[in-house]
Amino acid sequence: MYNHVSWPPAYDPKTSAIYALNDIDVQAPPEVVWKLLVEAEHWARYFPAENQVKLLSGEPELALGIHWTRVTVGFPMSLVVTEYESLRRLAWSTTVDGDETGSSAYHGWVITPTETGCHVLTEETQQGAFFLEELGRKHPGALYRYHQEWVECLARAAEAEVAQAGG
Repeated sequence: MYNHVSWPPAYDPKTSAIYALNDIDVQAPPEVVWKLLVEAEHWARYFPAENQVKLLSGEPELALGIHWTRVTVGFPMSLVVTEYESLRRLAWSTTVDGDETGSSAYHGWVITPTETGCHVLTEETQQGAFFLEELGRKHPGALYRYHQEWVECLARAAEAEVAQAGG
């Protein structure tokens, strides 16, 4: 059985309006997947939709407490890394810039080593009127589909790095 995200009480999936879980088996070691995840400003190399990420600290990688911004599907957001366990767990909280309703989200990643590489699980919950309108009413299922594409692109990129290093 694989571990799941460690939820702050306010973001527990049991009490969240919007929730998505996506996972995939990756034929690459956790170190390769981890590096692709923490180098957030370079996500667009393997997942073009995430081409507007900026770490505000000037650091090259995500780390505990780092504040950063991103524009996701046209919406600017402010984020902070809230959990960081190297090679295993990464999570952040998100607020939507300019959203008067105080909508927020919590997104976590869990990497579990396997015999052939690793298992990657990502979960997100969302709270508030903004997310209910955009992802609950206007685009139901969009969060799941977006994350599914992300984990598949992440897996392909990690597996390509392993193949390139081995060949």
